[in-house]
This record gives sequence, structure tokens and C-alpha cells, in this order.
Amino acid sequence: MDSHVSLFLPLGTHNSHLYIKKVKRGNNMLKKLNVLVIAILLSIVLIACGSNSDPASKGNDIADSNDSPENRTLRIGLANDMTTLDIHDHLHHTTEIVHRNIFNYLFRRDLESGEIVPELAESYEMLDDTTWEIKLKGGITFHNGDTFSAADVKYTIDRVINDNSLQSFIDFRQIAETEIIDELTIQIKTQQPDPILINRLSKISASILPSQYIEENGMDHFLQNPIGTGPFKFVDWVRDSHIELEVYEDYFDGKSEEWDNIIFKVIPENSTRVSELLSGDVDIALNMPPSEWERIDLNNDTYLAQGESIRRAMIILRSTDGYPTSDPKVRKALDLAIDNQLLIDSLLHGSATPISSAVTPGIFGAAEDLYDMYNYDPDRAKVLLEEAGYSDGFEMTIHAARGAGLQGIEVVEMIAGMLEEINVKVNIDIMEPSRFVEMRTNGTNEDGFFITLGNTMYDASFGLIMYDYESFKGTSDYYNEKYDQLLKQAAVIMDQDEREQLYYEAQHILAEDIPYILLHLESVNVGVSNDIDFKTSRDEMIYPESIKRK
Repeated sequence: MDSHVSLFLPLGTHNSHLYIKKVKRGNNMLKKLNVLVIAILLSIVLIACGSNSDPASKGNDIADSNDSPENRTLRIGLANDMTTLDIHDHLHHTTEIVHRNIFNYLFRRDLESGEIVPELAESYEMLDDTTWEIKLKGGITFHNGDTFSAADVKYTIDRVINDNSLQSFIDFRQIAETEIIDELTIQIKTQQPDPILINRLSKISASILPSQYIEENGMDHFLQNPIGTGPFKFVDWVRDSHIELEVYEDYFDGKSEEWDNIIFKVIPENSTRVSELLSGDVDIALNMPPSEWERIDLNNDTYLAQGESIRRAMIILRSTDGYPTSDPKVRKALDLAIDNQLLIDSLLHGSATPISSAVTPGIFGAAEDLYDMYNYDPDRAKVLLEEAGYSDGFEMTIHAARGAGLQGIEVVEMIAGMLEEINVKVNIDIMEPSRFVEMRTNGTNEDGFFITLGNTMYDASFGLIMYDYESFKGTSDYYNEKYDQLLKQAAVIMDQDEREQLYYEAQHILAEDIPYILLHLESVNVGVSNDIDFKTSRDEMIYPESIKRK
């Protein structure tokens, strides 16, 4: 309303008051003139104020939309951009944060109880050891109005199980075929008994695609103009800048009562992300490093939301012939040279827990005796290197993606310093996230790479599949025959107690072999505006329905 003020300032408050008095004493002509002048002035004011609706100022309207107490735009600061709009061709946490609001799964994990509950599905039944029948909810539509049906489920599952180039293939390859029984009933048949099929249908990359829309327009069109059944519709994605979504009015679970729009802003620099939170330019800032916690808490308008996660930090090592790390003694030496607790205390303000298993408490099959413990003995590490023929040490490369994990780059740098104490020189290759993902996909990594991984399947099988030789051939090349047998047995046993025991044994084999260096279980740390209520979730997803305006 600055334009309104400037129009009246030339009159002066006092003079305008006198002017009105004079008009009241005048004749009817003056009264009419006064009314005309006021009408003209009001018209000018309205035109001036209305000029903000010019399309050229749309970006500013989005940025400043939270100035209103009735604002319904949720702005979230991301540490990195999503990688794709293809639900099946990523294993990327930030990507799924966005996808989760556009698409739905057949099943989801309840935020309060942690139990798997139906989402697009109504119910399910096991007809025999390899056949699952799923009843779907009716009356659900995609964002373009197409009706959701069993045809969409079949199209989605068939796509991923028939294309082993997709990154999600590894999680769905156990499915043999799908069969439509009727419009709202589908049967899924597995290659062999699969005790965690429902888990698979509720994890990252398990969204359902719109079959008719893609068949009519093609996958390339869909990847530019995606639609789902989710609570928000895709509007725009400007790479390395922002992703914008808008509420879906006909969402089957009820239109969002809190938010009309979500804007994900890509802000890689931690300090910049915090600054935008403190200035009110974002409502939520993800991946807050310990160095910024005090700054957030001391500010009157923000707070730090913290909680447990299922995200493990580790260094994947090559067991490939020709690499020093192909020798178990070398891998053990590297592990013994790293003081996990010192890393946690120095860089993470104590907000993490050392681990010696990739399966952590809260995940089915976790060997809890390997939690909150680690190996540290640099003198023993030097002895093992000498026994392996590396008494003078060696040189290795560790890749790390910018923005990965909690203080990820700093963690790798500190590890490099620790390994130098046993004469191992580490060259750190800091990569942009997109290049890092490409490296992992193509298996072009050198000795090792730092990574943090969640477990949205909430099952030991997902945490342990990364050690499977066939799945990671060319990337890590780790192989242990006994471990391989245990994993194959556990994959088809429907008895949960037996599965749990097999996974326990498998984890202890890994704890002895040290194929990868396990570091710690991270915490979730999110900066939040005082204007909203927000609670962290273990899977680190963003669920707008649980985020309330104050």
C-alpha cells in the first residue's frame, strides 16, 4: 500500500483536513466536485495497488506470500535438488520428498504407529505363498481427472520389473507378473515366497503412475508434465532453483486444510539456507548442520526441530581385485583407524550414534548388539597393514557428494586425517550430487565413496542388499559365500523368527569382514519458523498434512 500513501502525502495531513472543512461550507457544486475528486483519487489508488497483479511480478508475489497472516504457501529450503521426475529411476532422498507429495503408494507407513497401512489399496490377502491379491480404493482420480484403477498398478509394476536399467529394479525384481482381476482388484505373483512384498509397495520409488496419460502422451511428456493421485499437483521445476506444487482440489483423502502451494527452494549452502529461514524467506530449512543450531535457536522467530532418523553414514569400499581394499586386513585397518565417537563429538555435537551394522534399531532384523559400538585401535591397524604388505601405506580416493549427510564433507576430511596417521593418503573427490549419482549408477567409483542411506522398507533385507554381490557388481564387488546363502534363505522364509535369526548371523559376518566402513546413525535436524508446528519423521519425508499453521 505504499502507492496509496504517496498519493496523499502532497496534500499534507493538516491541509487536507482544512480543505474538507471548506468544502462542507461551500455550495452543492463544491460538494459534487469533492465527491468527484475523491472518486478519482480512489480509482487511482485501486489501479496502483492492483498493478502488483502484473504477471511480471509473479515471482515476487510467490516470494512475499508469507507476509499475510492467512498465508497458505509452505516454503521449504532443500540442501540439494531432486534428480528426476521418474519415480523408478532414483534412490535419492530429496527426490522422494518432492515425489511423495505428487504421487501415492499402495501402502504407507503410519506416522504415529509406524505400522504399514493401506493408502491407494483398500486391503490385501495372500492367496498362496506366491500370490497376493490387493483390493483398491474406488473414486480416486489423477490430477488430470483420469480414474485410478488396477490398470495403473499393473502398468507401474510391469514397467519396473521389465527394465533392469531402472534403479528401482533391484527392489521389485522378485515380482514375476501382475494380473488384473477387475477394475479395482489386482493380483501380484512373485518369483518365490516374498515375506516383504507389502514393504516393497510402501517404500521409496513405489508410487503409482497414470497408465492412460503416459500411453497417450509418452513417457518423455510425462517427465516434463507429471501427474499423480497425490495431495499436490506439479506446477514447475527450474533446476537448481525451485520446484513448485499446488493443492489438488479433488484429493481422495481430502484437500489440504493448511496449504495451497508448496515451494521447494534449492539452497545448497548451509549458511544461506539458515539466513533464508531467519529472514522469513523459507518456513522450513532441511539438513541443518550443528554449526547452525545455536543461530537458529537464539533467533526469536525460529526453532530447531530434532528427532531420530533411519539414516546411516558409511564409506562403501571396493573389494575389486587390484585395489588395496580387496584385502580384508586392509579394510579392517581402515576401520580401526577411525575414531567414530570423536567424529560424532567434534563435528556432530554428539547428535549421532556409532554403528557396526547397516541395520539399526527400529528396523526388523536389527542386530542390536552391533549398535552404539565401534572398533578403534590405530596401533592394531598399522600391524594389519604391514601384514597385508602395506607397511609404507598406500594412496586411495574417497568420493563425496556436496551436501551429503550431516556435515558429510567435514566427516570425510576428518577421516582422511585419521587415516593419514596410519600412512594412508586419502584424495577427497568432492562432487556435485548429479555427478555423484551418475558415478554410482555406472560403477565408475575409485577405492571408496561416502554415502548416507535410509531404510524406508523398514526391513533388514533392504539394509543388507547393498552387500549383495550381483546387485553391486562393478561398484563394490564384495562377496562372501556364507553371507550370500543366508541372504537368499531369508528372502523366501515367511516365518519372521527364522528370518530374524538369519539376518542376525549375516550382520555378524559383515562385522567381521568389514566390506564397508560403518560410521554412525544420524539425527534429523530441521530449522523451522515459529509460525508453524512441525515434527520430524524418521524417514525424513515432508508431510504437509502434519504441518500446521499457528
